[in-house]
This record gives sequence, C-alpha cells and structure tokens, in this order.
Amino acid sequence: MAESFLNGLSGFSAHSAGLEPGSLNPFVVRAMAEVGVDISCNRTKSVTEFLGQDFDYVIAVCDKEAADRCPVVPVSGEKMHWEFPDPSSFQGTDEQKLAFARTVRDAIQKKILDWAAL
Repeated sequence: MAESFLNGLSGFSAHSAGLEPGSLNPFVVRAMAEVGVDISCNRTKSVTEFLGQDFDYVIAVCDKEAADRCPVVPVSGEKMHWEFPDPSSFQGTDEQKLAFARTVRDAIQKKILDWAAL
C-alpha cells in the first residue's frame, strides 16, 4: 500500500519488499481498488533484491512485532519505522477483514501525505 501511495506522488519512486515475501492479500487488493489504486498485478519482493542499491529513505511499514525482527538492512538512506498492523494478521469474516484492510489503508495514506508534506 505504501509503495503505491508514494509512487502516486510527484517526485517519488518507491519500492516495496519484505523479509518473507508471500502473496498479495486479496483484501488489501480490494481496499486499494476502492480508492482507485490497482495493485492486483504487483508482486511481492524480498529485501535481498534491493541490496547494494542507494535510497534516500528506507521505511519499515509493519507492526511492532515484525519491526523487532527486522535485521539492519545494509542499504543507504535514512531509516524510519512506521508502525501499522498487518492486514493479513486479522481474523474474522471476509467483511471484517476488508474493513480492517480499509482502516490500515487509510492510516498509511494519511501518514504518507503528512510525511510528504514536510
């Protein structure tokens, strides 16, 4: 979500990667489509794909438990952590999972817009 929102802003080229890349969360795909962002063709990537590249910022977007497991990624750039719950961790009905994905989506979008305005 953060990658797509950042790439929608002028002057940003964002790349998303994880420690344990899996598959796209269908509830996140639906939540993003609701705000006009199609991520259905995105693929999950590993941070190892980006080793040795230069970045201005390296932003970990994850919950506290995942952040505590994050290794120090040996890439350039100012490192930050933005704590958000993982939509894939939520249990419930499909509608509850979608509602949770919407909540996380909106919080990430607000954080990015606030940060980019600085």
